[in-house]
Amino acid sequence: MAQRPIWRGYLRLALVTCPVALYTAHRESGNLRFHMINPKTGNRIKMITQDAETEEPLSRRDLVKGYEFKKDHYLIMTDEDFESARVESSSNMTVEKFIDAETIDPLYYDASYYVAPDGDAGKDVYAVLREAVKSTGRVALSRVTVGGRERAIALMPMDGGMVAHTLNEERDINDAKPLFEGLDKIKVDPEMVKLATQLIDRQTGEYDPKDVEDRYEARLREVIEAKLKGEGIEPVVEEAPRSNVIDLMSALRKSLGEQPAAEKEEKKPAARAKGSAPREAAKAKDEDEKKSAPRKTAEKRERKRA
Repeated sequence: MAQRPIWRGYLRLALVTCPVALYTAHRESGNLRFHMINPKTGNRIKMITQDAETEEPLSRRDLVKGYEFKKDHYLIMTDEDFESARVESSSNMTVEKFIDAETIDPLYYDASYYVAPDGDAGKDVYAVLREAVKSTGRVALSRVTVGGRERAIALMPMDGGMVAHTLNEERDINDAKPLFEGLDKIKVDPEMVKLATQLIDRQTGEYDPKDVEDRYEARLREVIEAKLKGEGIEPVVEEAPRSNVIDLMSALRKSLGEQPAAEKEEKKPAARAKGSAPREAAKAKDEDEKKSAPRKTAEKRERKRA
């Protein structure tokens, strides 16, 4: 089934425009979904829409939107009110400026949308704009109103088309300073950093989409299949990682396949003290001479008698 656009309008760069449409880049159709069930009957529950005060059942198509301006007091908003709040980005995606992609902190990226030509009329203009943006290596900043909110977007080339990434506002980002305060003042051992860098280099590779597959969902599907067949499935018991803060150097060396210094000392054979071998030989010789002295004396006496 053909994908439906979530927004239609015009992409504009100065006096150049072309009709475009936005399509959601992400889909959740393959995700597992669960329903709330009454365990006594095995039936799904039914959510009833009703008046919070009178408890009168209501149909959702008869409801309107309201803004709570003070506790339990609401200002009713009509379709005309929302229409009167339309801004340029409701129908036009105007490029405001171009910036280097590296200047956008990844923390600000949110959702992604495909930006495609809307009809055949403006395809040539679309292609020119795409190639122009691609040739500069920069990102076009624009705005679009979707879901009842104007969003800033980063527009960039992708394959033969373009993709728009919505950007979070400053107010959408939690302040990280309380969490990271003082961490930049911790002194680190250069040798440990060197070992950690070697470990990073060893594990560096190419990005593969399979790297981000949801393994928990795959495991959960196995549990569901086994339960449908009346079979059990053994849970995977993972050993909790032990803290290696105290012996970080040893842990880094082991990760690199090196033998920690402490283990090298344990396996090293005990060395004899310098000069101990000659002394031990002389001592053995003295003991042999003491043992043979009585025998030699007896032999001399026998010769004299003869």
